[in-house]
Amino acid sequence: MGEGQGRGPTRRGLVVGAGAVAAAAAGTVVVRATTGDGEGAAQKATVRRTAAPVAGRAPAASPQTPAASPQPPVAGRTPGAGRADRPNILVVVTDDQPKETEWATPETIDWLGGHGVTFERAHANTPLCAPSRASIMSGRYAHHHGVLDTRHPTRLDQNTTVQRQLRQAGYRTGMFGKYLNFWQPGVNPPHFDEWLLQEPVSYYNGHYNANGTVRNIPGYNTTVIKNHALAFMERSRSDDRPWFAYVAPRAAHEVNIPEKKYKRTPVPGWDGRPSVFESDKADKPPFLRGGAAHHSLADGQALRARQLRTLLSVDDAMRDFRDKLRALGQLDNTLVLFTSDHGLLWGDHGWLRKSVPYRPSLEVPFYLSWPGGGLGGATADDRLAAHVDIAPTLLDAARITPDTPHDGHSLLGTNDRTHVLAEWWWNRQDKQPIHSWASYIGKTEQYTEYYRLRLDKRGRPPRGATSGQVLFREYYDLRADPYQLTNKLHGASAEQERRLGIPELARRLATARST
Repeated sequence: MGEGQGRGPTRRGLVVGAGAVAAAAAGTVVVRATTGDGEGAAQKATVRRTAAPVAGRAPAASPQTPAASPQPPVAGRTPGAGRADRPNILVVVTDDQPKETEWATPETIDWLGGHGVTFERAHANTPLCAPSRASIMSGRYAHHHGVLDTRHPTRLDQNTTVQRQLRQAGYRTGMFGKYLNFWQPGVNPPHFDEWLLQEPVSYYNGHYNANGTVRNIPGYNTTVIKNHALAFMERSRSDDRPWFAYVAPRAAHEVNIPEKKYKRTPVPGWDGRPSVFESDKADKPPFLRGGAAHHSLADGQALRARQLRTLLSVDDAMRDFRDKLRALGQLDNTLVLFTSDHGLLWGDHGWLRKSVPYRPSLEVPFYLSWPGGGLGGATADDRLAAHVDIAPTLLDAARITPDTPHDGHSLLGTNDRTHVLAEWWWNRQDKQPIHSWASYIGKTEQYTEYYRLRLDKRGRPPRGATSGQVLFREYYDLRADPYQLTNKLHGASAEQERRLGIPELARRLATARST
């Protein structure tokens, strides 16, 4: 949530197809939206201005280029054209970064927001690290890809991943940073030509699998990862294959340790939002009415400041990526996508974590730039977007027909959806009963059901339990109540529920969970 959070989410600016040309103007950009009846409606999209420099930020340092790593041949690789015919792809996934963090990422916003598309209503489908990343890689909901918690990464069928399909189609692939929680560091990540996998993930002096060699590497996580990604890009001077780089720094995950040069950087103040000051939580689920949800504005302010300082180094990395692509002559024909695996609450409803079906937990920063594909103008798009859309979008840009099912769709065309499914499972890491939940997020409303269901030690729902008993329900009018303060199902009669359309929403949610 950021500026205009109280605005009703009714405007729809659609991204034109990959072959169209988006024109950037000094004032506004007009995007043609296709309404439900097929008629075109002109919409104005905000032009992002170059952000002011951040006070106290150090100048860029010259990266140390890691040595080139071996690139094993790919059996059955389809020979094809060089990268001139297909875009390079750079995907950057931060960790626990909510919206309203733009202060720390001015270079990112100037590049991707000022020369691309800002998806204003993008969502994590599961607000938990490993399930979310598995959805990004596979284009599938967690109940399809099977990674329901953070301790069972091998549940993901690697054949369904976008890196497998890109590599098989002739892309040179690289992965740098966080992969999936609890991945064994001695096990190489499948379908990558090069990698720098960190597990466990730490900010300083981390433990990495560097192209098959497990070792400690000194330095700050974001900088180490950046330098290896830059070296991967540099090798395109002698390799004409298009490339795919997945870059995943630790920032802005707790425990937040900023790079030393940003340790004392002043952070602008934050006065909270209405959801932080919610005093009457009688209409909220039991775990938010109990002692676990006791966090204050001061707690949220402190967490926010820690996160922003770690994100300053991510912004430095994005600046260096842009400079590298410009130096290589690849800036226009590189599709760059920036997002976070999920958001985080800063004391909203007393909560200081993710894992809940509220907007700060589910909504994420989401930017997409590809000037060579027509996505080079500063446009804003408020279609409902989600992590399951990323893999279909990348394959669409690369002109690859998916050979495994997707729950999402490409964002390059005018595809629109009526809702986003979000889901979360109570797992063994959480001792207090949050319970499992699923949420139907529509254009103007959100309906959530909580279930009596907890994953077993294998990370699976108990045998025989498909949906679980419904323990609690929430309904929010997102247009009138963007901070989700009034659960309209609290004390509602059957007739009131009918007028809200709850029976139909419950049916749609059940369908989304089962298909």
